[in-house]
Amino acid sequence: MALGYAALLLMTILASLGLTRLSLAYARRRSLLDVPNERSSHVAPTPRGGGLGMTGAYLAAVAALTLHGAVDHEMGTALLGGGALVAAIGWVDDHRSLAARWRVLTHSAAALWALWWLGGMPTVDLGTARLTLGAWGWPIATMAVVWLTNLYNFMDGIDGLAGTQAVTTGSVAALLVASRDPGLTLGCLALVAAALGFLWWNRPPARIFMGDVGSGLLGYCFAVLAIAGERHGSLPALLWTLLLAVFVWDATFTLGRRVIRGERWYEAHRSHGYQCLVQKGWSHAQVTLAVLMLNCVVLAPLAWWVNGHPRWLCGAAVAVAAGCWLLWRWSTDSATTEVGP
Repeated sequence: MALGYAALLLMTILASLGLTRLSLAYARRRSLLDVPNERSSHVAPTPRGGGLGMTGAYLAAVAALTLHGAVDHEMGTALLGGGALVAAIGWVDDHRSLAARWRVLTHSAAALWALWWLGGMPTVDLGTARLTLGAWGWPIATMAVVWLTNLYNFMDGIDGLAGTQAVTTGSVAALLVASRDPGLTLGCLALVAAALGFLWWNRPPARIFMGDVGSGLLGYCFAVLAIAGERHGSLPALLWTLLLAVFVWDATFTLGRRVIRGERWYEAHRSHGYQCLVQKGWSHAQVTLAVLMLNCVVLAPLAWWVNGHPRWLCGAAVAVAAGCWLLWRWSTDSATTEVGP
């Protein structure tokens, strides 16, 4: 059985690799390019929409695992239906820019689809107690799914970063639940496999960008997997916030600051932490490697330790991670010139 799953994961990597190559050819033929401007972090026109191959490979793997019974029907259906919807609106947006309201409405519909199949999110595991959300669980969880879907798109701005985050987060989550939730484990590993195939083409210097079709899918799927882990009692949603701390806190802090300043948060800009590092002279490879090391050396061991102790420590660890990130951002603000909308 394990050999069969390993073969499926290998096929997912190869499918993502091959389909991304086809996406590259399509983008070149259609002149689907990201042309550098004053808000860009790249210097040469680069094809976009490469996440379509990763999306196809992942959804096919989830469908196979669900049909085989390795992934439960509810989680599989939530991933497939909502994932296809998010990817579709992203693919359209990659071809022609859509108004933000259409993206948000579509992402909200996908979130409600997932919550319907997963049974909502009536409580949140705090370790020593469960926080009862009641009727508020639906709107809170819907906003969380929409936010994670969009923040992943915001953080997909330099070569290899979004794919690397997907590989590390999915791998650590799979390790944490491997002994008690095989379905969630396979759902995570399939996402890792799809991201690995894409990374071959997106590693610095990138030959193709992920585009909204891929970044939206990753954010949405991590949100669904987090809710599923919470509902299964195998990996609390709060701990997922720690695994995704780099993306969650950079995007949330940056958005909050732009809203406070009266700026249009949904417009392109260069004020994220990773963009500040690029402006300071770091290469894309150096920033992506730094995030990889932070995830593997700090956040993964911290998540592993927290998961074996009283769950309230998870909240403390998330708060510490957020505090460290905010202190670092505040310390770099004075030395960074932000490009406005």
